[in-house]
Amino acid sequence: MAPAAPGARPGEFEVIARFFAPLAKGEAGALGLTDDAAILAPVAGNEFVVTVDMLTAGVHFLPDDPPDLVARKLLRVNLSDLAAMGATPRAYFLALGLPSSVDVAWFEAFSGGLAADQAAFGIALAGGDTTATPGPLVLSLTAIGEVPAGSAIRRSTARAGEDVYVTGTIGDAALALCIIDGRLRDLPAADTAHLIGRYRLPEPRVAFGPALRGLASAMIDVSDGLLADLGHICETSGIGAEIDFPQVPLSTAAARLVAGTPALAETVATGGDDYELLFTAPERTRGAITAAAARVGVRVARIGRTIAGGGVRLRDAAGLPIETARAGWRHF
Repeated sequence: MAPAAPGARPGEFEVIARFFAPLAKGEAGALGLTDDAAILAPVAGNEFVVTVDMLTAGVHFLPDDPPDLVARKLLRVNLSDLAAMGATPRAYFLALGLPSSVDVAWFEAFSGGLAADQAAFGIALAGGDTTATPGPLVLSLTAIGEVPAGSAIRRSTARAGEDVYVTGTIGDAALALCIIDGRLRDLPAADTAHLIGRYRLPEPRVAFGPALRGLASAMIDVSDGLLADLGHICETSGIGAEIDFPQVPLSTAAARLVAGTPALAETVATGGDDYELLFTAPERTRGAITAAAARVGVRVARIGRTIAGGGVRLRDAAGLPIETARAGWRHF
């Protein structure tokens, strides 16, 4: 089979052999991508945790975003889901809906981004599918992780009277979108670069998630927004929560913006795409959580508490409620 001309769109089997089969070398069950399916089995005593996410050009990323960063974000948002259940990454499956504009250079950059993050996070490609589409670029990734049987951390197991924690910083991605769509202008160059970098390339907490098995009572990652995702925990657990906004960790760039424009506090609290871990835990585990965070080098902040009842309340420094028009992102 002759390779495609430089810059041209390669054929399906050339794409698989040239760009994706090398990504499967770390998973024996992928069978070199030569069969229609993979053969996987968990380590003895473990069970699989499986998640899937879809990204669409113009909705989840900009059509002219660098392909390597798009690939890495696609993988990372799924790794964040695994981390939120305390799972260790194992393998992933990739499905691509490709418009005619996709060429050799795109495949080279996209597969290169996946290779970089596979090495960083210890995961390998196990299979997938490609198809042509007249519409925008559509990317879907299914990730598989492993946990000791019965130890996955759920959303539905929080109890009233527990602490609420979040990793990293909150609101950077939402503020980045404000920059991208022109609502925020004239920021220092370093702040702009930091915020947009956080939107394009989230940091999945793959080491800290498994470290919280036996410590966190419930966990989720912040994809729809801090208030919305905590609301998911509260709804499935049958409880409520109170969050102290001054305790919500902000980056230097975000803190400057909120200090200058207090109305941006709502954007920070309700914006999505942070992909930080949000979890509840009994008070007795405070020391162990702090120690686990220090071991893996992750910032963690205690931002509130769970309560009897329902709903999520956001409070200011004086303990007064902060009203928000919405809780977070809704897909439709």
